[in-house]
Amino acid sequence: MRWLFHQFNRYNRPVNLDDTIVAIATPSGRGGIGVVRIAGSRAREIAEPILRLKHEMEAGRAILGELVDPSPEYVGTATSGGRAERSSAFASRIDEVVVTYFAKPHSYTTDDIVEIAAHGAPVVLRHIVEMCLAAGARLAEPGEFTMRAFLNGRIDLTQAEAVRDLIDSQTLYQAKIAAQQLEGALSRRLQPLKQKLVELIAVLEAGIDFAEDDVSVMPDAAILERIAAVREPLELLAATFAYGKIVHQGLTLAIVGRPNVGKSSLFNRLVERERAIVTATPGTTRDLVTETVAIGGIPIQLVDTAGIRQALDEAESIGIRKSMEALADADLVLVVLDTSQPSSAEEKELLRQTRNRPAIIVGNKCDLGVRSHEAAIGGPLTFIYASALTSEGIAELRAEILRHIGGETGGQVEAGFLTNVRHQGLVKDSLAALGAAAAAVPGKVPHEMLLLDLYNALRPVDAITGATTPDDILNLIFSTFCIGK
Repeated sequence: MRWLFHQFNRYNRPVNLDDTIVAIATPSGRGGIGVVRIAGSRAREIAEPILRLKHEMEAGRAILGELVDPSPEYVGTATSGGRAERSSAFASRIDEVVVTYFAKPHSYTTDDIVEIAAHGAPVVLRHIVEMCLAAGARLAEPGEFTMRAFLNGRIDLTQAEAVRDLIDSQTLYQAKIAAQQLEGALSRRLQPLKQKLVELIAVLEAGIDFAEDDVSVMPDAAILERIAAVREPLELLAATFAYGKIVHQGLTLAIVGRPNVGKSSLFNRLVERERAIVTATPGTTRDLVTETVAIGGIPIQLVDTAGIRQALDEAESIGIRKSMEALADADLVLVVLDTSQPSSAEEKELLRQTRNRPAIIVGNKCDLGVRSHEAAIGGPLTFIYASALTSEGIAELRAEILRHIGGETGGQVEAGFLTNVRHQGLVKDSLAALGAAAAAVPGKVPHEMLLLDLYNALRPVDAITGATTPDDILNLIFSTFCIGK
């Protein structure tokens, strides 16, 4: 696991993991409460001189106290060795604080940790850090507390990445998914597959290294069956990335159509406030208007665009060009039609352009009467009647958007799906190596060569869950086979 430490050092100054580190653990700016975290073997030693507590620090207990500036003088209380101690009794009070002590190994990093919760004035929090630095602490590097938790075996790499995802969550659903990952959902899903792969490697290694002990070599059919037992669930996991990426990053939804069909009104209805200007004059929207909303817990960036028609002036021409660019870049398109009017040539061309991409057709103004446009649409596109004025059909539209991106079944997706591009790439690498191994078996490739493919399949999984050491393989060999009987 020291790999992460070396990666960390590539971009930062040398880091000593035995140092006691300190940092402000709450966001920058003013607030009711701000927390400074001190972690390391000297955490208590550094914290105690700047605190005047009502009780001695006790693991797992929050204690009310005062933040003080230590007296520069040594008062006349001597230790048994004759050394004078610095006392907080004569120090000046700065703030009232709550102090929590977490004793090793029962802490986030498995080090001793002291957390000082003061009032959230930046000057006070900075002063706490400065006093800790003066007492011998080191300023923590970005992410160093979580890095220590990983290196000390408190969390695995997927959980460390989930900490960042949880902090970056924009919606409650994203936070819940990150919390699942933080609890080890992905690792738990991968662990049985990894175990099966390690067991297969152990059997083949045993057949090669301990042939004189009559360890049987697995037949080809059994090898292929075991490879499939790893490969098939891994393929299912890889398929979850399409939805997981949307959960993690959100998506862009462009609202397009000819002028005056109600695009901006529909945009405002989805945003649930008057974000875009709406008038009866066609061509009001000249530039892109964007807003991010949560639908079913998925962050969706809505883009209101200029009406698509033959431009009347240069400004409108630029707006229409931007509309076409937004249409091309969007993950999902809402094509808005005016159901009270017959289809136009521009609309038919727009429908033709969106026929082979993710799109939903919205028949707006259905409250004014309906002239069927569905015959002009053709193909697999979904058609929904709605009214941005009365909100008729808006709930159905939101449900269709959610269904279109896979959110309808999102709550039922098996825990531990891929939301991270790095994880997806590693799973694909593992699948490629398993495919090579499966192709090699019928060709009677020597097991020494087959093992290369299997180890190539194991390494990417290790990069997600944590490394498998040679000792793991040897322990499994000796626990599974009665070698040396």
